[in-house]
Amino acid sequence: MTRTTKLLLITAFLVAAACVAPSPASAQPGYGPGPRITCSSNDGRRNWCDIGGARDARMVRQISGSACIRDNTWGVDRRGLWVDRGCRAEFVAAGRPAPPPPPPPQRQIVTCSSNDGRRNWCDIGGRRDVRLARQISGSACIRDNTWGVDRRGLWVDRGCRADFSIR
Repeated sequence: MTRTTKLLLITAFLVAAACVAPSPASAQPGYGPGPRITCSSNDGRRNWCDIGGARDARMVRQISGSACIRDNTWGVDRRGLWVDRGCRAEFVAAGRPAPPPPPPPQRQIVTCSSNDGRRNWCDIGGRRDVRLARQISGSACIRDNTWGVDRRGLWVDRGCRADFSIR
């Protein structure tokens, strides 16, 4: 082999190695090194893949011969990551999960009694969402008739005695 041929072969080998070697990549903010998710559109139909609570995804490797174009043949919506029209690729989920919903308001049970058939007020703070939870008395407890809420609080009258749920 001549010297020129050897140099050409070495050069070709180095160029091929440079093309095949992975290039260093910098991480994009919010796209962690999380697990890769393979999502495939089978038979050209839309398919959804679970990305947990993430709100976005990034395509890292296309597998299919069909085009994978963001917001055209793949994207993210409320149901998760979707692919369509033959797109098949690997994705990395991104974004923080949505925060959990706030806990339901705490309920407090207050027992309020009309003694001797007279009107009585029970303190419920500044809250106004009151519901009859359980009637205790034999006398009827009817909203806005024998019990209700006004600026002084929860009131009961004419023998009404009950447990009230307050939010």
